[in-house]
Amino acid sequence: MALVIFDLDGTLVDSVEDLCNSVNAARAYMGLPPLAHELVASYVGNGAPVLIRRAMGPEATEEQVQEALGFFLSYYREHMLDHTRPYPGVVETLEKLHECGVRMAVLTNKPERFSRDLCAGLGLAQYFFRIYGGNSFEQKKPDPVGIRTLMQQAGAKPQETWMVGDSATDVLTARNAGVRAVGVTYGISPETLKQAPPDFLIDSMTQLPPILGLK
Repeated sequence: MALVIFDLDGTLVDSVEDLCNSVNAARAYMGLPPLAHELVASYVGNGAPVLIRRAMGPEATEEQVQEALGFFLSYYREHMLDHTRPYPGVVETLEKLHECGVRMAVLTNKPERFSRDLCAGLGLAQYFFRIYGGNSFEQKKPDPVGIRTLMQQAGAKPQETWMVGDSATDVLTARNAGVRAVGVTYGISPETLKQAPPDFLIDSMTQLPPILGLK
């Protein structure tokens, strides 16, 4: 087993509050009332432009969306570590996989710089040989380009590669790349896993090592 690729938001870190606060700060900047956090959370997972486009609503012009996006990115850059923390069991699991010689990477639709800064700020960056975001390639997940690039860089075969995430997007990315998928039930969009069932479901990241054949 050579390579485990993790989604970030909703899989490794609980970032919902900071994302929702930043979206509502952007809406306030644009003169709009706040949205319920549950609604904003349902918009997360396909990158910042899609998040803001959904949060602004269908009546917003493209110019307004871009202005709100610019504010959101600036605000989130300053506040993305206010409340965001690793989920329980994540750090100990990453440490265990690291000790076992597993190669690990992050593949998220969050912008790469934000992803790198977030992982560094939480002390997680040391575990990953690559951290790729939604702007690292021409296509975002569920396009398989990210997984295929990581497999090539790690020298890993499809049967040696796993994608771990909390949403159908992650499972579909794995399917498109011909690798196995593990879904987490505690994340931002676990209900979408019913649309695209993973090979394994876990309630805690601590359940991952046995699935990978590690004790």
